[in-house]
Amino acid sequence: MAALGRAGRGWARSQPCALALAAALAVCAFYYLGGGGETFSSATRRLRATPPAPAHRHPQRGGGEVVAAAAGGRDLHLLLMFTKAERNPALRGKAQAALRSLLRHGRLGGGEALHLHLVTEGASRDIGLGLLRDLLRGAAFRHQVIVHDVNELTEKLFPIVEAMQKHFSAGSGTYYSDAIFFLSVAMHRIMPKEITQIIQVDLDLKYKTNIRDLFDEFDNFPEGAVIGIAREMQPVYRHTFWQYRRENPQTKVGDPPPDGLPGFNSGVLLLNLEAMRQSKLYNQLLEPAMVQKLTEKYHFKGHLGDQDFFTMVGMEHPELFHVLDCTWNRQLCTWWKDHGYSDVFDQYFQCEGEVKIYHGNCNTPIPED
Repeated sequence: MAALGRAGRGWARSQPCALALAAALAVCAFYYLGGGGETFSSATRRLRATPPAPAHRHPQRGGGEVVAAAAGGRDLHLLLMFTKAERNPALRGKAQAALRSLLRHGRLGGGEALHLHLVTEGASRDIGLGLLRDLLRGAAFRHQVIVHDVNELTEKLFPIVEAMQKHFSAGSGTYYSDAIFFLSVAMHRIMPKEITQIIQVDLDLKYKTNIRDLFDEFDNFPEGAVIGIAREMQPVYRHTFWQYRRENPQTKVGDPPPDGLPGFNSGVLLLNLEAMRQSKLYNQLLEPAMVQKLTEKYHFKGHLGDQDFFTMVGMEHPELFHVLDCTWNRQLCTWWKDHGYSDVFDQYFQCEGEVKIYHGNCNTPIPED
């Protein structure tokens, strides 16, 4: 399962099939075994809240349900996924810790309201709502809770992302249930047009600053950018792009920052939905023929859902992305340091500056206050 060392990689240059299999297994080991048996997206994603006033339920376009509407002002939308929580105490603990830190530092301007979107199902819905009601009881800002049923979203997503699943999903086929792991990729086609920007976050986070400041990052998007995302802080994609790198020894693909292209980590995502809707280039890249063309060019096979798609597209069209500073998604996992890449690991992992959001990926403990 371990990533190949230098000697192993040298041998594998003459064994492309064997190396492709080893690469897939190593990446899988990192995100599945390293994550305590949880898949990349099932262990983490998305949020939701409750109101200062008594809760009232209203229908929401797009399959959502609004709990306690907030009146007027600027709308700040934050989305998390909370599924299979009834059988996963660790996930409930992560969600509680993340929300508690978000609320501790959260401050909004006058007339602003935080809209918390919770993507969930069945028993997880009741657990999530109960958790949020308890934590948000003393919230210092106006907020709204919007529930999205994971099955309804999957039904809408599947026709859009079906073709890309075989390239970026675990397993050898296309699975209907995997479509939800690509929600961010096609969010602009799922959410109501009234929602022009949304931030999607994992649950294994700890906030050290005001979430309001993260929304200000939308103002820093360069022209043409549609998504804000931080770099991956391990040599995951140095490994995944092994064949392309071998064939193109001068490439920056998979190289560390500041000059390389290390790929992205989707633990914190700023989605400019209006820009995504308007971008002809971005929507062309969702087409099956374009996905096939790029995966063949880069010899790409992954299983990390939206993160893989954004990484591959970023190699070809970096202009579509606003790269967040590492302090907005300070990943803590060091799995690849002990699996073949200790010589270059620190070039990917270093992050200067005061951390704004810690990301305890692969079950890595987050520093206490």
